[in-house]
This record gives sequence, C-alpha cells and structure tokens, in this order.
Amino acid sequence: MIGIIGAMDMEVDGLKEKMSSVTVESIGGSAFYQGVLCGVPCVVARCGEGKVNAAMCAQTMALQFQTSILINIGVAGGIGKGVCVGDLVISNGLVQHDFDLSDLGYQKGLITNLEKAVIPATPMLTSLTAHVAREVYDGNVHIGIIATGDQFIASRDKLLDIHSTFHAMACEMEGAAIAQVCLLNQIDFVVIRAISDNADEKADVSFEQFAPMAAQKSIDLMLKLIPAINTQRGISL
Repeated sequence: MIGIIGAMDMEVDGLKEKMSSVTVESIGGSAFYQGVLCGVPCVVARCGEGKVNAAMCAQTMALQFQTSILINIGVAGGIGKGVCVGDLVISNGLVQHDFDLSDLGYQKGLITNLEKAVIPATPMLTSLTAHVAREVYDGNVHIGIIATGDQFIASRDKLLDIHSTFHAMACEMEGAAIAQVCLLNQIDFVVIRAISDNADEKADVSFEQFAPMAAQKSIDLMLKLIPAINTQRGISL
C-alpha cells in the first residue's frame, strides 16, 4: 500500500478523481480514500496545514492502512539558489527549521530522541522520483533538503536564515513531520514539492497566483511515479 498525503484539497483532489474501487474512512478529522491508482493499491488523504496535522495523518496511514511507502506532495516556497517558481524540489532530507533546543546547547533543528536534525529520505525513492520527473516535468528538477515549520514564510530575512542554517532548497509546513513518523515506523518515504513562491515579501501574492499550477504539476508527476515505484519496489525497496 502506497500512502499519499497533501495538506490542501488542490494537492490531492486530482489524484482522488483518478482512483477506482474507492472506499472512504474518516479518522482523526481526515478522510482517507483507499483504492487503486494507476493499477496500484493506494490511500490518499488531505491532512491540513501544519506539522501536527501531518504527523497525525502519517501515523494513521502507518497503523490503520499499513502503508509501506509514504509520499508527501504539495507546494512550497523556493529558498535555494536558482530555485524558481515552477521548479520541483525532491527531498534527500527533511529538517524542522522551527525546532530549537539551542539554548540547551543542542544544534538547531536537532531532535534529541532521533539524534539528528536532518531526516534522510529513502534514497531509491528520491532517485526514482528525480528520474521520472526529468522525463515528464517541464521545469527544473532539484534534489536537496526541504525545511518544515509551522509558519508561512514571507520574509527575506527568515528565508536567508533557513537557507544558511540548514542549506535548504525549499520550505513548507508538513514534510519533516511526516519524515519523522516514517523514520520511527520504518516506512520508506519521499517529499515532493512544486515551487509556488520564493518565500519572500511577495510570497502571499505569488502563492495565490501559482499554487494551483504547482499543485497540478505534482499530481501529473504522481500519475507517472506510482507505476514506476510499483515496478521497482519488489527489487530495490
């Protein structure tokens, strides 16, 4: 079972419309659509914005639906050098930029029970996603760290701080929470983000204008990626 999580309706509605043999179950405030997508058993859910919502949704997929792979899709602000609106960022690692125990002497972002700040995505999923994306995606495809926090970034100062501290290429509000759940439950995962803004003072305007387009690009990619994962998973994952 492959689990797919998006924060907003526009990030998952296009996938739900393509599913067959669908059953719907509401758990913890989220509706889980279980069925067949591109010939592969999948469960799709909108978690809502923020880390708590994302973690609850991911844990439910782990326990209730026994997902072996989780994919988090959606939009993000681009903060890496050369990352522009319309580009795609695929995670090789996730970090919570607002998790901060530095006053206790720890590295910023470090999660003490995990003994790491950056949670690595599953390398095979990162590599396969990049390969498929470059075949079907008309924008630039980047691989790098995605930073997560419970705030919409619309400040150049915050953007520069996140980039310099974590070397992140994109920032959003759910990915690292899902990554933490996957790590603790030993679930393979990758986070995919289409860039809708550049996380600066114009981010709110850019988001409203480009987010639907960016979300649709993620959905188009997923329709190619899911069967590719299904082909590879018995060999490599």
